[in-house]
Amino acid sequence: MAVDLQALGASIQSKLGAAVTSTSIAYGELTLHSTAADILAVLRTLHDDADLRFVSFIDITAVDYPEREARFDVVYHLLSPTKNARLRVKLEVDETTEVPSATGIFAGALWFEREVYDLYGVIFSGHPDLRRILTDYGFSGHPLRKDFPVTGHVEVRYDDEKKRVVYEPVKLVQEMRQFDYLSPWEGTEYVLPGDEKAKQ
Repeated sequence: MAVDLQALGASIQSKLGAAVTSTSIAYGELTLHSTAADILAVLRTLHDDADLRFVSFIDITAVDYPEREARFDVVYHLLSPTKNARLRVKLEVDETTEVPSATGIFAGALWFEREVYDLYGVIFSGHPDLRRILTDYGFSGHPLRKDFPVTGHVEVRYDDEKKRVVYEPVKLVQEMRQFDYLSPWEGTEYVLPGDEKAKQ
């Protein structure tokens, strides 16, 4: 049975009031927009409320928009098995704003918050073990930030001939990344390489 996402959004908004700044529907899922100060109240209500029961924690991730003052979107994905509905909760934070850890509500948030910290540098206050999880010990920077340099770093790999871990300079053919956020399937305002050969 399909859930009426508009009605669900209105119901959640009425329960949480100002803690939900806005709602929208994208890609067949309801998206709630909140703030770092209110995120635990939002997650607790979504988890505990008998009418909602978003008890299945799927993921936490982030998106980097370096041109914005609040450059990161921290995004939570939840599932309610009783409603058979997915839900996305977004909040915007800058590089210094700490986001309260959701591990007290969803134990599964522990590694996901470590991943977001490691790759984006978002700090989760109250996290029981906030340290890097994917990059090497002593790694400098956060590799999924769009301003992270793609050259000048070392990579770690196991060398089968030397039978040990070796550090080597990262060699990439791409010097600088430019992001236009446009989908080539929806049509760009410029000619993609190879398209100049196509019939107009």
